Amino acid sequence: FFKQKTAYEIYQCDWSSDVCSSDLAWKVRIALRQQSWPDVLAAVNAMSAKESQEGAWRYWKARALKALGRAAEAQALLAPLAAEYSFYGQLATEELGGQVRAPAAAYKPPRDEVQAMAQVPGLQRALAFYRLNLRFEGNREWNWTIRGFDDKQLLAAAEFARRSELYDRAINTADRTRELHDFNMRYLAPYRDVMKNYVSQQQLDEAWVYGLIRQESRFIPDVKSSAGAVGLMQLMPATARWAAKKVGLKDGAGLQTTNVDTNLNLGTWYLRHVLDSLDSYPVLASAAYNAGPGRARAWRASEPMDAAIYAESIPFNETRDYVKKVMSNASYYSHLFGHTLKSLKERIGVIAPRSRAQEKPLDEPAN
Repeated sequence: FFKQKTAYEIYQCDWSSDVCSSDLAWKVRIALRQQSWPDVLAAVNAMSAKESQEGAWRYWKARALKALGRAAEAQALLAPLAAEYSFYGQLATEELGGQVRAPAAAYKPPRDEVQAMAQVPGLQRALAFYRLNLRFEGNREWNWTIRGFDDKQLLAAAEFARRSELYDRAINTADRTRELHDFNMRYLAPYRDVMKNYVSQQQLDEAWVYGLIRQESRFIPDVKSSAGAVGLMQLMPATARWAAKKVGLKDGAGLQTTNVDTNLNLGTWYLRHVLDSLDSYPVLASAAYNAGPGRARAWRASEPMDAAIYAESIPFNETRDYVKKVMSNASYYSHLFGHTLKSLKERIGVIAPRSRAQEKPLDEPAN
């Protein structure tokens, strides 16, 4: 295992941090890229009971068992995983022959329950913080208040948040339910009238764009990251200025990237650019949107690769989690939007080999 130094160098693992969370996890990822199913199985079996119960390792163990002709054992692992609403839960569903669908709403809070939430002191305080643009304080107050809520109360609070245009609180609150779920609340789609124009212009998959924005900003139009990214699609200032020139948008006294229309205009154009530069693979483009096109290219293999393996072997924890969630989100949005059903496997595809000879020089902003 420790002779795999070149593989670690390729992945640029920083062993002084938690980028490579465990030796065994990375042994699985290297074995996946090498298509060595016996090594995948051996590495997962060597994990602690806690680590081996993570969705990723249950799924890849099942895939290894299936590849090694142990289908019954594989199905026993996939069946409970398929009941989970996650990237690997969706893949497990498809391995078992099912289709990924957003479940029907189990409960819709009546008006009086939603109105009652407006009288909860903690939520009133949170709302006051939000109105003062004190989002951090508002989030703490909101999360503390709902910590003991049951599913019905959570969905009522989520609806109260939606009506107050606190879309991030609505999504995060609905995400906490244990038995009664409402995926229309978990996967809100605000600003759709504006979005449709730009998605159509750029010929993008609307569900994928929404899946990405849900992960980027939770639909907070004026949010700013610690790195300086702004708005719904979290545009860095240099990227926004560069994209503005490309689309013919005048900078003037400064781009208003917190403006929903402007942000979606520039963000969808840039996403189309990234997608085109990466051979139209949404998984690669998602990775590029988070970590940069150069890295997304460098992580490609020299032979065809299952995009799920590509996603799992991304060396940065944040980007690896981001790509899985964006693609999982896209599947649910597609169903909720009534689009033609496409399996997650079909959506992510198989990534063709990297070809340096075919790569075009990058035309990217200097950040």
